[in-house]
Amino acid sequence: MKTTPQQLLDRLVELGIEARTHTHPPLHTVEESQALRGDIPGAHCKNLFLKDKKGAFWLVVTLEDTPVDLKQLKKHIGSAHLSFGRAEYLRDMLGVEPGSVTPFALINDPDGRVNVVLDSEMMAFEWINFHPLVNTATTTIRPGDLLRFVKACGFEPQLLEVAPKDA
Repeated sequence: MKTTPQQLLDRLVELGIEARTHTHPPLHTVEESQALRGDIPGAHCKNLFLKDKKGAFWLVVTLEDTPVDLKQLKKHIGSAHLSFGRAEYLRDMLGVEPGSVTPFALINDPDGRVNVVLDSEMMAFEWINFHPLVNTATTTIRPGDLLRFVKACGFEPQLLEVAPKDA
């Protein structure tokens, strides 16, 4: 059974993570988010659910305006050729729908089937924002708390610059 948004928020409280959640109409894309997010403070992020040609799955979390070149990214993260993961894999592995991809969904992958990459540039902000398993809300947390949450879910994420300037 997949985690509900309330169960996720309860888990953040259990971990001592300060979080603020704002509800809003459904948002499916970065563009929709930019138009409707209002005054939610902090950096806004995008989450890419990817599969490589060897069958490994990746969740890459970066700032919403970071250009991601999948050919370059594979070299930086040590993967094979990358493409976007199909919706059925996303539902099965992370328990969320397309448009709701979030690092919070790692709570639904207790077997650690997904490799996690967190952009170091994103982690430099005071506050960062993600959907709490659904695209009708946005939860704001500190980057250090995101890292603590990810590790509490059993993952050791790669922290790297997703779009290095020298690439």
